[in-house]
Amino acid sequence: MAGVIIIFVKSLTKYLTFNVKTRRAFVNITPDVRKLVKESTVMEGLCLVNAMHITASVFINDNEAGLHHDYERWLEGLAPHEPVDNYDHNKTGEDNADAHLKRQVMGREVVVAVTDGELDFGPWEQIFYGEFDGRRPKRVLVKIIGA
Repeated sequence: MAGVIIIFVKSLTKYLTFNVKTRRAFVNITPDVRKLVKESTVMEGLCLVNAMHITASVFINDNEAGLHHDYERWLEGLAPHEPVDNYDHNKTGEDNADAHLKRQVMGREVVVAVTDGELDFGPWEQIFYGEFDGRRPKRVLVKIIGA
């Protein structure tokens, strides 16, 4: 007769709030997420981090200022903020159509493995919150599940 293995799954759900003072910014949120992984006491599992606003992003990349500048220039080339009347969305009274497009390119969420109670990153990987229409509070969901 086979033995029975019982695994108790733990979970933690928290929300981080960011109020970026500029229209666009990249914020390294890795330290915040690491603290939540520790708080969860999950040793083996997954950590989901997602932006809960359609003009913000969560992504993984290198924490290097030149790269962030390159992202700014590249994204502005793909979806320039001005002239704002180039976008049908802005005809509704908004001026943030470019922010929606930038978010689509940069992504909504990331999932990182938790191994031995730590975020299991490759070399240089960090988690970033990307803001494309700032100057108001926005939330990021962090959900950690595992054993």
